Amino acid sequence: MFESYKLQDGESLSDVAKKFNTSVRVLQDINNLYFLDNLRADMEIIVPVESKDYFNYYVVEKGDSLYAIARKYNINPELLASMNGLNMDDYIYPNQQILIPKNGYSYYITAEGDTIDEVVKTFGTNKDKFLDENKTIYLMAGQLLVNKK
Repeated sequence: MFESYKLQDGESLSDVAKKFNTSVRVLQDINNLYFLDNLRADMEIIVPVESKDYFNYYVVEKGDSLYAIARKYNINPELLASMNGLNMDDYIYPNQQILIPKNGYSYYITAEGDTIDEVVKTFGTNKDKFLDENKTIYLMAGQLLVNKK
């Protein structure tokens, strides 16, 4: 499944690839992009979209802040920022699409040195269930992992 995505000011194809859990190469191929220096703000590209089971998407409106969005959805603003690859003081742009965690799931952002066994213990689940819900696990710092409560 695919959808259209509007590039934000200063956003690279690498940033978009991280946001949509894909690779720069895939984005280049599906958009026929060969010269990355031609990217510009407000340019629309096609991005692959995986199942949205774990998240909802929110399109940032003028005047929004991470705090305001977190308050609207009753979620931790630090989690909201982390799961979208942002810092709390980062500027968010109108029409920017961000992930909103769904109720019924726990989320964990990996840290350097984490192991699968430690993360499974943190979630309080069994390893098979955890591995089934997280198809690709790199255990690199900053990876978002989920667990159905």
